[in-house]
Amino acid sequence: MRREISLKEEGFSPQLAKKALQEYLGRRKKMPLPTEIPERFRGKAGFFVSLHKRGKLRGCIGTYLPSQSSIAEEIVENAISAATRDPRFPPVKEEELEDIEISVDILSKPEPVKNKRELNPKKYGVIVNKGWQKGLLLPDLEGVDTVEHQLEIAKQKAGLFDIPDEDLDIYRFTVTRYKEK
Repeated sequence: MRREISLKEEGFSPQLAKKALQEYLGRRKKMPLPTEIPERFRGKAGFFVSLHKRGKLRGCIGTYLPSQSSIAEEIVENAISAATRDPRFPPVKEEELEDIEISVDILSKPEPVKNKRELNPKKYGVIVNKGWQKGLLLPDLEGVDTVEHQLEIAKQKAGLFDIPDEDLDIYRFTVTRYKEK
């Protein structure tokens, strides 16, 4: 039996992520998509879901390029993955949900950066790439205030610790961030 989920456009993505987590953690089932999906969430885009518990990161998973047929599907998939598959944390338990705050980021298409002066950690996320190794850092993260720090973290994520910035392919992107109210 398909359960209907009614979600307003305002707050659609964090509400959908929360419903997906409630369904998955409570019943171990992936929820069906709602029948009414706002136009903005029908297209394709890279997408991240971040979970915070009492102000601390509890899980974050996403893709910089779309991996599902719609943003709405990305929300459901990445919410479940952020709660259950982030290798930095144990899986989220159902009883933790009341303390979990959700933010979701829709990513713009990455664009190449020719000069580090084109970066701004408050405005742009960054992707560093060398061969098969890639690291991504979302924009406007607490404690990340300089381009150098942003690149350093992205390089660590990619395992590119000692590679000079000029030997990397660097991309930037913007996000549209939605948070629970």
